[in-house]
Amino acid sequence: MRIGVISDTHGIVPAWHKAMSLFANADLILHAGDVLYHPPRLGFTPGYDIAGLAQLINSSPVPILIARGNCDAEVYEELLDLPIMSPYAFAQVANLRIVVQHGHNLTPEHMRRLAGQYRAHIFITGHTHLPAIERIDGTIHLNPGSPSHPKLEHRGALTPTVGLIADGKARVVELDTGKEVTSLPLM
Repeated sequence: MRIGVISDTHGIVPAWHKAMSLFANADLILHAGDVLYHPPRLGFTPGYDIAGLAQLINSSPVPILIARGNCDAEVYEELLDLPIMSPYAFAQVANLRIVVQHGHNLTPEHMRRLAGQYRAHIFITGHTHLPAIERIDGTIHLNPGSPSHPKLEHRGALTPTVGLIADGKARVVELDTGKEVTSLPLM
């Protein structure tokens, strides 16, 4: 089992291409929202193409589940063949129960409560553009960061990241190199 985890793509096509090179052998991709829309506060970003990214997502050879982000307006959803789950996406893959929510309106306490109610092994959020992975009350909280507008400073530069769940680990990896930034064992 191999699961790609991504969030906050914000319509940037080159970031998607790089992520798909890391997710090529994935069984599933989980997207924690903010798929297409590129808010003005992000400034001009080369590769911004919402129709192009929608086409790439629609033609993905890997199944994708998407949770609604705060920038995912219904008008953009018309471009996607896949539904955007709102506000949560749920997946049961092998023996793992996974909850995905963008995280913009989720307190840590609410996340813990929901993770417990759903007996989630992994709870995925995005929104902050900062990758994080920690175990809280037995549940792994994974934020893959952003492949298009990263806020992680790693080795002196802003580093785009995504997540991978495979080989008994949940990890955050650098988008450009695939090198592990941080990880936790699944069990």
